Amino acid sequence: MADFGTITREELKAKMDRGDEFVLLEVLGEAAYRRAHLPGAIQFQDLDRIPELLPDKKAEIVTYCSSPT
Repeated sequence: MADFGTITREELKAKMDRGDEFVLLEVLGEAAYRRAHLPGAIQFQDLDRIPELLPDKKAEIVTYCSSPT
C-alpha cells in the first residue's frame, strides 16, 4: 500500500541537498514550468504518460504545485 504524506519545503530542500533518490514531479502548467521549476523536476500534466515518466513503480515520488504550503 502506498504511503501518502506531506513534506515541508525545508524537508524537500534537505532531501535534495543530501542527494536522496526520488522523482520530483511538478504538476504546474507548461507555462509555469517554463518560467521556473525546481532542479531535476519533471513537468507532468498527462496521466497517460505515467508509465513513460515514472517507470520505477517503487520510486519515491514527490509532487509539488504552486500552493504556498
